[in-house]
Amino acid sequence: MDLKYLSKLPTDEILAGSFGIEWESLRANSRGELSLTPHPEVFGDKLTNPLVTTDFSESQIEIITPTFDSLDEAFDIFSLLADVVNASLPDDEYLWFQSIPCILPYSNQIPIAQYSEEGAESQKYREALARKYGLKKQMISGVHFNFSFSDVVLQKLHKITGSELSFRLFKDQVYLKIARNYLRYCWLIIYLTGCSIGSHATFSSDCIHLMDARDAYGSYYSTKGPSFRNASCGYKNLKELYPSYDDVDAFTHDVQSFIDDGDLSEAKELYTQIRLKPSDPKDYLNSLSNDGIEYIEIRTLDINPFYKCGLIKCDMKFLHLFLIYLLIKNESDYPDWQKEAHINEENTAEKAYDDEMRLLRDGEEVTLQSWAAEIINEMYGMCDVLGINEYLTLKIMHDRIVDPELTYGKRLLQLIKERGYINTHTMLSMNNKKTSKDAVKSIDFKDSEKFKRYVPIALIGCND
Repeated sequence: MDLKYLSKLPTDEILAGSFGIEWESLRANSRGELSLTPHPEVFGDKLTNPLVTTDFSESQIEIITPTFDSLDEAFDIFSLLADVVNASLPDDEYLWFQSIPCILPYSNQIPIAQYSEEGAESQKYREALARKYGLKKQMISGVHFNFSFSDVVLQKLHKITGSELSFRLFKDQVYLKIARNYLRYCWLIIYLTGCSIGSHATFSSDCIHLMDARDAYGSYYSTKGPSFRNASCGYKNLKELYPSYDDVDAFTHDVQSFIDDGDLSEAKELYTQIRLKPSDPKDYLNSLSNDGIEYIEIRTLDINPFYKCGLIKCDMKFLHLFLIYLLIKNESDYPDWQKEAHINEENTAEKAYDDEMRLLRDGEEVTLQSWAAEIINEMYGMCDVLGINEYLTLKIMHDRIVDPELTYGKRLLQLIKERGYINTHTMLSMNNKKTSKDAVKSIDFKDSEKFKRYVPIALIGCND
């Protein structure tokens, strides 16, 4: 896709799409220990509540927004749901505002999400993952961002470009190109938003071994990298798996071969930084083959402990712009691009603050700062041409590149040095709960349409 084609569309159409947010977070007590209580009754049945459920563990809440036509609305509803969920927890229970876990019990005491008979398959799947990857890795949490362009806009682009592909195949190619480029450049998102630099001693030893410092309270941390959730010790497939992203048929063929070879139990076990999502995720490969790509899911974001919903709108705006940029960005023909992208991903996660670290660009070494600055400059140019007024967002990201002390990871590092890993995040989690409680108290329930529409669903188990 060339910039000249996008420039023929009005700015509001270019920015149009569907947006959704998913957020996983552990429940912890005031001592920073994993809460071992069942999923709170106030949220009702985890199988039937569409907004508040669990992820892998009974102690791991997941908030899932509906899809919205604007990023602002998706973020506002997500922030509301996060406030309501946090405020509804028992007095000595908090959402853990960190992607790397709190103090964990012995593995056999970590509660896998429990389901009624209707959810037996979900429970069996989680039990199989626990045996394969270990329970502690399953407790890593994060933020997912779901996005698709408006079909009306894609239909206009299909016509403007004069593509000979059918609309369905054209749409697939749009998302496949974004996916390929996202894998190439997700190291930038890891640097800009990474905020998982520490670990308690009860977490996985392979992460601890990568960290170069220790606090006085039984925890470890790194002074060199921003995101150990995205590091080599994060929750990843046991083997490096590189499916083809040339077209949907090639992708589904490769994923099926991973299943046939025993590397995956099913398609959703492929843990990538970006996922291609079909209209029927429960029948993933068939739906993808028959119906094409419906939207994409970005899975890179760490929980941000500095904000009450673990996410800042500025970062979401940048990610939206970044996806548009990836659509128009020319692709390299370097044959080992996926392997190189994987190396860059992990090197950034573990060593982005090390001046000696180098990324690989088509086999050549390059500094993170120079490559990142080049990308931001190109995004400035894109916004100029397309009439997108998000220069402040780009400036904030540029400043983080020029001065690493402005990144979340570096800001967190100072707190951990002063207070320790557990004390820092216990403090932040408590502060965020108080902020959420105050936010909920300030809502005029009678006049808030958003509250009346979504909160009764989120708190479906509440009788009041």
